[in-house]
Amino acid sequence: MYKSLAEICEIEKREGIPFWKIVQQADCVETGMPETEAFEKMRVMYQAMKEADDSYDGELKSASGLVGGEGKKMQEAREAGMTVCGRLMGKVMEKALKTGESNACMKRIVAAPTAGSCGVVPAVFITLEEEKHFTEEKMIEAMYVAAGIGGVIAHRAFLAGAAGGCQAEIGSASAMAAGGVAYLMGGDSEAIANAAALALKNLLGLACDPVAGLVEVPCVKRNVIGAINALAAADMTVAGISSKIPPDEVIDAMRSIGRNMDEDIRETGKGGLAGTPTGVKISEQMEKLG
Repeated sequence: MYKSLAEICEIEKREGIPFWKIVQQADCVETGMPETEAFEKMRVMYQAMKEADDSYDGELKSASGLVGGEGKKMQEAREAGMTVCGRLMGKVMEKALKTGESNACMKRIVAAPTAGSCGVVPAVFITLEEEKHFTEEKMIEAMYVAAGIGGVIAHRAFLAGAAGGCQAEIGSASAMAAGGVAYLMGGDSEAIANAAALALKNLLGLACDPVAGLVEVPCVKRNVIGAINALAAADMTVAGISSKIPPDEVIDAMRSIGRNMDEDIRETGKGGLAGTPTGVKISEQMEKLG
């Protein structure tokens, strides 16, 4: 996989190959898989995202009881016209909650790039397919765009909260989704990279502070923020707003920030929200339950 977004942009300029295809070709070289087979494998992953959304159970609660039903509440509020964000944004929030809850309830999800950030890309992509009527083929191409961005982030920094805080999980997922949206809206590789940079910049420094060490609070609701942030970053890009810091340098900044984060806010369940009086009380309750 490529080591920088700049490298992918240069290849597109030089050879006229779209971002998604550059990523697919590199993946096929690494795996030895034919391009048609690889495309179908990516289709399976996208369909699994849609299945997770379709199979959501609003009555299901996580084992801890901390998560469950929020996606259903969001759907009901949206359908009742109670939300100020409108139909599309309401659906994105709803689907992000549903997928995050499904993960907490041990249902099948697609780590994109991690389980804790599994709701961001599906919420954005599935909603856009439904509302903007993109073909599934186009959505799979966007999946490759997202994967390419995630691959560069993984190479230059990290994707795990334990390594770099939640900026590495929700931040990376938001960057991946933003780049995919920029592609769907007709953006070239420069636009894709710019959208990813804007999204990641907005979430730099985000702590990973799961209450009781569970990927539930505040993780599920942070998927909503990552998804909405991705749409905002893509819209800014479409409007011609650019990141003053080059995309690869934004990723490098994320790595630097993550390395300087205190251990207590890197998925240990000690600091941040996990360390609040209520967070500690919940953790103690969980310990008593075994």
